Amino acid sequence: MGRILKTLLYDGDISLSILDTTDIVNTAIEYHGLTPLAAAALGRTMTAVAFMAASSLKNDDDRLSVTITGDGVGGQIVVCSDSKLHIRGYIDNPRADLPLNSLGKLDVAGCVGKHGRISVVKNLGLKEPYTGSCNIISGEIAEDFASYYTFSEQQPTGMALGVKIGTDYKCVGAGGVVMQPMPGAKEESIDMAEKLLSEFSAVSTLIENGGIEGIVEKFFKDAEFEEYEPRYECNCSKDYVDKILITLGEKELYSSIEKEGKIEVVCHFCPKKYTYFKEDIDVLLGKNGSNE
Repeated sequence: MGRILKTLLYDGDISLSILDTTDIVNTAIEYHGLTPLAAAALGRTMTAVAFMAASSLKNDDDRLSVTITGDGVGGQIVVCSDSKLHIRGYIDNPRADLPLNSLGKLDVAGCVGKHGRISVVKNLGLKEPYTGSCNIISGEIAEDFASYYTFSEQQPTGMALGVKIGTDYKCVGAGGVVMQPMPGAKEESIDMAEKLLSEFSAVSTLIENGGIEGIVEKFFKDAEFEEYEPRYECNCSKDYVDKILITLGEKELYSSIEKEGKIEVVCHFCPKKYTYFKEDIDVLLGKNGSNE
């Protein structure tokens, strides 16, 4: 389970969110067999989406999905959340790997790519879903989401994200710090927030060494926080897969059974597999054991 702490700074001028997503990233590593590079790219994205969900999904049926389509070796990244902060995600190439970058760190920009788009779809109970997008500007994820907020939602945002992978390929620290000015925020408060955000360039190491409490103790000792608990949880089910298969049509389903002997559906977001034999398709289509 992850943690999100939210509060206001500087007499209510600046919204602050602190996130620890270490457990969420480790679940993704377990489910998808991620390399450290793929874990860093997907993990930063899941952290950003956890913040986005906690900030904007207020009703039970609200949900959002984020797709990053870049030209890097990792391929497309997709992350979704519901209002309960159940986060799930995948990266097209979970075995993506590159040499370390010029700073000796995981080359997340090379994994994501420096050209492409971030697309966001929010279903907020309105007649039409909200959709927004922006160009990838660096591939480092934090700068890209900050750019998305500035240009697509007209909300200036400062964001530090990090994922640190240990020698055993497990995540030892992942999370982020996000600051946004409230309407009417004073320039003085914005300047202080920008200066403070620079302290979190190695946020994953801060989380590794002291957890979210260490960050609070060092930087925000007197603040009062609201707490949220995001977790990696997939919402796939047999009922959902049944509905998808029915849309393929009788001819397509029986043709697949004839060729392969079965139909196997593997979830993108978790390890679950759903296997259907001819008798299962018969029941699904109400054939009572016959395809006549």
